[in-house]
Amino acid sequence: MPSVIGVDLGGTKTAVARYDAESFEEQECVRLPTHADREFPHVLDDLVEDINKLRKDDTTAVGVGVPGLVKQPNGTIITMPNIPGAEGHQMKKELEEKINLPVTVDNDANCFALAEALYGAGKGREVVVGITMGTGVGGGIVINGKIFHGENGFAAEIGHMLLKPGEPPFVTEDKRGDVEQFVSGTALGKRCQEAKTPEEYLEGEVCGFLQPMIFREIAWIIVNVTHLMDPSVIVFGGSAGRALEPHFDEVREELKTWMLPNTPLPDLAIAELKDAATRGAALLVA
Repeated sequence: MPSVIGVDLGGTKTAVARYDAESFEEQECVRLPTHADREFPHVLDDLVEDINKLRKDDTTAVGVGVPGLVKQPNGTIITMPNIPGAEGHQMKKELEEKINLPVTVDNDANCFALAEALYGAGKGREVVVGITMGTGVGGGIVINGKIFHGENGFAAEIGHMLLKPGEPPFVTEDKRGDVEQFVSGTALGKRCQEAKTPEEYLEGEVCGFLQPMIFREIAWIIVNVTHLMDPSVIVFGGSAGRALEPHFDEVREELKTWMLPNTPLPDLAIAELKDAATRGAALLVA
């Protein structure tokens, strides 16, 4: 039975998993440090070694999810902030030459959204939007089972949509005031430094002053995405995103204030798959 490999290349850790190419059941997975401080060419060499350890004679292709902008369809890295020296590398071509297998490279949040759309919280739904709230904020749009890339491959950069332009919630030279500066795990940590877990940002007394603002800001994001895409469901993932699960009622109350009256609301869901990043990467080559 043929197999495929999915890679989740992170700034800190990298996961490489082999899947059955028909059922997409995981066969084997390894998680290793990325060593991003060694710069991209060394990271790529490490990745080749990891893939070769996991591949079998029946492995037919490799999909890679990366934390940055990827030019489609040629798989060239435009930006990858957490791994120095990646910009301009033709990652698809370079990997194919090194491992002699077909390779597809895409944004990691697109991979997350694809897996959740086909096998997770968005299964059977027509328009699925995935939002990952971790170190940063990522997004993916899947329509009828296919990733929507836009003209250049950069669609669904939800983290870089402006939320309060020029008014970031903490002192910084970057005044964009985009979504990532408000609700990423990194930003929430700056806004409430006493919190020790993502859950504490959203419940309890430690960050009580912050919680009404977060629920309002999440609602604003949903309003923007809904009026733009009319999604069937919005699936939240990442450590901070998963912490939203008990608080959807508060978010829905905010939506009553900000949505255009009588606009149908999408369902709100928490990611169901623990391996969405690697499975979604493997699904790129399905």
